Amino acid sequence: MRRRTPRHAPRTSLAGRAVAVTATAVLALTAGLLSPLPPAAADDPPPVADHCGDNCLDILPPGNNGSATLVEILANRALGTQPKHADDQLAPYDALASGYGSLTDDKLSDFFQDASFGVPEDQVASVISPREDVTITRDKKTGVPHIKGTTRYGTEFGAGYAAGQDRLWLIDLFRHVGRGELTPFAGGAEANQGLEQQFWPEAPYTEEDLEAQVAYIRDHGGERGRQAMADAQAYIDGLNAYRVKAKKSRTFPGEYVLTGKIGAVTNIGEIEPFKLTDLIALASVVGGLFGNGGGGEVEAALSLLAAQQKYGVAKGTEIWEGFRGREDPETVLTVTDGTSFPYAGKPERARGQALPDKGSVTREQVVYDRTGSAAQKNPAKDPVKAPAELKPLQGMYDDGVLPADLFSSDRGMSNALVVSGEHTASGHPVAVFGPQTGYFAPQLLMMQELQGPGISARGVSFAGVGMYVQLGRGQDYSWSATSAGQDITDTYAVELCSPDGSAPGKDAVHYRFRGECLPMEKLEKTNAWKPSLADSTAKGSYRLQVYRTKLGIVTHRATVDGTPVAYTQLRSTYGHEADSIIGFQMLNDPGQVTDVASFQEAAQHINYAFNWFYADSRDTAYYNSGGNPVRAEGVDAALPVRGEPEYEWQGYDPATHTSDQTPPAEHPQSVNQDYYISWNNKQAKGYSAANFSHGAVHRGDLLDGRVKKLVETGSVTRASLTRAMAEAGVTDLRGEQVLPELLKLLGGGDSPETTKAVQQLRAWQAAGSQRNQSAAGSKTYAHSDAVRIMDAWWPKLVRASFEPGLGEELYTALTGELTVDETPSAGHGPTGSHAGSAFQNGWWGYVDKDLRRVLGEPVEGGPGVAYCGDGDREACRKVLLTTLAEAAATPAEEVYPGDDTCEAGDQWCADSIVQRAVGGLTHKNIQWQNRPTYQQVVEFPSHR
Repeated sequence: MRRRTPRHAPRTSLAGRAVAVTATAVLALTAGLLSPLPPAAADDPPPVADHCGDNCLDILPPGNNGSATLVEILANRALGTQPKHADDQLAPYDALASGYGSLTDDKLSDFFQDASFGVPEDQVASVISPREDVTITRDKKTGVPHIKGTTRYGTEFGAGYAAGQDRLWLIDLFRHVGRGELTPFAGGAEANQGLEQQFWPEAPYTEEDLEAQVAYIRDHGGERGRQAMADAQAYIDGLNAYRVKAKKSRTFPGEYVLTGKIGAVTNIGEIEPFKLTDLIALASVVGGLFGNGGGGEVEAALSLLAAQQKYGVAKGTEIWEGFRGREDPETVLTVTDGTSFPYAGKPERARGQALPDKGSVTREQVVYDRTGSAAQKNPAKDPVKAPAELKPLQGMYDDGVLPADLFSSDRGMSNALVVSGEHTASGHPVAVFGPQTGYFAPQLLMMQELQGPGISARGVSFAGVGMYVQLGRGQDYSWSATSAGQDITDTYAVELCSPDGSAPGKDAVHYRFRGECLPMEKLEKTNAWKPSLADSTAKGSYRLQVYRTKLGIVTHRATVDGTPVAYTQLRSTYGHEADSIIGFQMLNDPGQVTDVASFQEAAQHINYAFNWFYADSRDTAYYNSGGNPVRAEGVDAALPVRGEPEYEWQGYDPATHTSDQTPPAEHPQSVNQDYYISWNNKQAKGYSAANFSHGAVHRGDLLDGRVKKLVETGSVTRASLTRAMAEAGVTDLRGEQVLPELLKLLGGGDSPETTKAVQQLRAWQAAGSQRNQSAAGSKTYAHSDAVRIMDAWWPKLVRASFEPGLGEELYTALTGELTVDETPSAGHGPTGSHAGSAFQNGWWGYVDKDLRRVLGEPVEGGPGVAYCGDGDREACRKVLLTTLAEAAATPAEEVYPGDDTCEAGDQWCADSIVQRAVGGLTHKNIQWQNRPTYQQVVEFPSHR
């Protein structure tokens, strides 16, 4: 066993639950103080036991170091050089897509990093002590900070200090996103404006709102809540300590110079101090990106109305429900033992529905009073004088510092594969799992190890809220999550009114609530910007405005049965995005998490909608977290409901943004199932999805089929489970799951062109329907023509099959609810180009059911109507052949248009993943693989 530097054990929790704190910290909390404690040295506690040995591995591209000075940014842009540890995890991550076929347990370290506790003595790169009670040790290979404190405060101070070293610019950027102030901070590029306009209306918090969240956790979270806020303040103190040091030593990120915050020569300027409410703003961004579920009820109502108009109310509702697929009996599940967890399903008799009158819906205006470049689609450039050496960097952020689709896109690709010890070679559970947070440079997550009183964990945390490891491992257990997306957001139709009793119009700013005519609360924010070196867009400004009611934020206006209403959006996590800190604190506490039951107890304290997975040396477990509101009887969560007291969430208190929530026993959960898979699929029977995507064919099928075969064979290993994940990650879902039915119906072609296309598709399907390189490093696909044909064919065959029967209006409405396709190149998908994620949402389940109906094969669920060729087999075959001929004739240059990264027609490049630059550094693009960003491979051989 390798010798490692000393590691520190957390103190035992009192009664298995209480947080161990120093006497000084207790006094500070009792006095209500969150100010820094003086440095305090202490004797080293005994080393921490690491029960994983060398069996825990992980990976997080592009690299741990997410900070670059101005000189390093200049060198990167001019010479392509990288700061140390900025991209050293990118190559092994990239290589797995080609190298998984020959993977063995011994070769796992070629594609993943060692995730053991501590650092071997011969691998120590640096050790610093920003306070006497904490050290930050970084290893030579990855530069991950291993933070070891002898006091609780010192541990958290060190975490904040290390976060500043690795992600100062990113943390600063996202606190401004969370406050709706991105453009004043980073420039008025159209993408930056778009992000503000998308995000701020979701969480338009005032400073008082943010302070109220801090107070709520401290006052209502018990001892853990008070400790959490003390930990958060210590983290902020460490972050600020690094901020001051970096400014003084001129080692701060170069983006501060590029965006005009600090003078390159004079060093004049300021990095604004961080404060506790910044963490709440950051938490709201994290929750908005990854932990929300539901919403979209107005759009759902419009598609339902379109179906009713096409088919009549009864038949239209039946057809719409078939597409909605709340309880598709053919969909893949995570909990497979038949257990049902009823939630948000369709009521037998819906009450209080508030469907809008046809043509009455208008979206609420958010942007007002545009001036300067804000009023122009393509603003004129306002030259900024710059030193000659900085001129090459001028305009680098003209398109924005963050992708414009950051919040509008579905965030998927998080997946989990967990096999119980009964089916593994070692007799111990094996897990391969991780979250997908998108590909960014630097990454939104950052790696760290935390060892201190009451804390013992290693893994990743979102930059800026890293008081605790959010996904990773403890001493003898590991955990991870996937986005669950269950419905925790509802839409209410609040009746508009006038204080004088006159008839209101749709633009009224008063509404009825529990019998009173109340004024809406108007929230405003005026943002202005000026040119900088990196963003040369001309100066401009605009005003953001939303109206807030006691039933949420106004999103639309309409009439319902002729009465003017405002549609408001109410989510259970509103005003409580940071409450989950207590659950994460518990996951990091070795005195709390000792087995599957205590793991599930910790997960219950997380109000984000996540699927949580657990493995130790003995057991596996699953638990679905989220603040699931208890709805009034008969309310249909999928559609808008009247904003009247009898239809409110039970126990709803608008003053505290709280309500009754379903008890833990009603959340999907399981212990020691043969295996678990999750890829944002349906959790369990009865647990209704908040979207249309959980149908007969789902991305989760790619995992489920492979893991099921492994379990049936037995002797599963870390390598074999990783191979299953990696193979699924380069497989075209349409090719594996739907193409067999397409080929069955086609038979052969009806011309030389279609005959050849069918042959190419058959060969591709027989080879595994993969989108993978013909050879490692070739940058060309095997079966490239078949892949091109499928990419061109799919949107054509879907439209030709369904639009004639549905009609243009209903087809358009339904494709607005669920995109037709989501290929890696995302030419017609919602995730944006080069984002990696693919096949999360699409019409493959609809097509699969439709083809089986035409073929006369058994079908359960779905619309109940055959659309392709109006259900006639020969007519459907003709539709498919006609569209196939069109697809085969479509050149690669049209299927894969060029962009800033790729030449038109470059298939491999069109699919490739780009680490989207949110700082000054850029990295090479890598081959496509549908895979988590951060990923663990774990197998614990022992337990405490």
